[in-house]
Amino acid sequence: MLNNPLSRRAMLAGASALAFLPALPALALTEAGATKLINTVVAEINKVIDSGKSEAGMIKDFETIFIRYSDVPTIARYALGVAARDASAAQMKSFTTAFTGYISRKYGKRFREFIGGRLEVQSAKAVKSFFEVKTLAYLPGSAPFDVTFLVSDKSGKDLFFNMFIEGVNLLLTEREEIGAMLDKRGGKIDSLIADLQKAG
Repeated sequence: MLNNPLSRRAMLAGASALAFLPALPALALTEAGATKLINTVVAEINKVIDSGKSEAGMIKDFETIFIRYSDVPTIARYALGVAARDASAAQMKSFTTAFTGYISRKYGKRFREFIGGRLEVQSAKAVKSFFEVKTLAYLPGSAPFDVTFLVSDKSGKDLFFNMFIEGVNLLLTEREEIGAMLDKRGGKIDSLIADLQKAG
């Protein structure tokens, strides 16, 4: 659970992801800006949770939220790892699109478990060049647990680039899983892309 301090491994994953972002002039990301972004994300997630839509409809809405408020290119590039260096521009574009659908289905199903509950923003603090925004998830019949977002403006706007659900680090988890999937396909990115389109 995230009530405990984030592990060094988890924080290093966040810092490593920032290295994938393009170098831009320093922007004015603030605690208020990071909090506002996540308040918006949380409000939209809560709206989907309360929508009563089918699983497919909810996942489509979660994908919209993910695309709108997260730094998708950075998350996708980090997940692909060292293979991203050898991927062509066309492959990276196709991988990012396939990965977006895959991760939206995967985490959309997780957020769908929140039906009857809600997320609430609790606090925000600066961590090096980004902000950590903590929220609490309240689910019927369960003790509240942490869902934490890491927010940066290095992409040119305020976006979250990592997320932890009950201490599970999205970036590390996806890098490990995508890496294993790629290894099973002999390092063939095109095969990985084709399978990601059906996975999740």
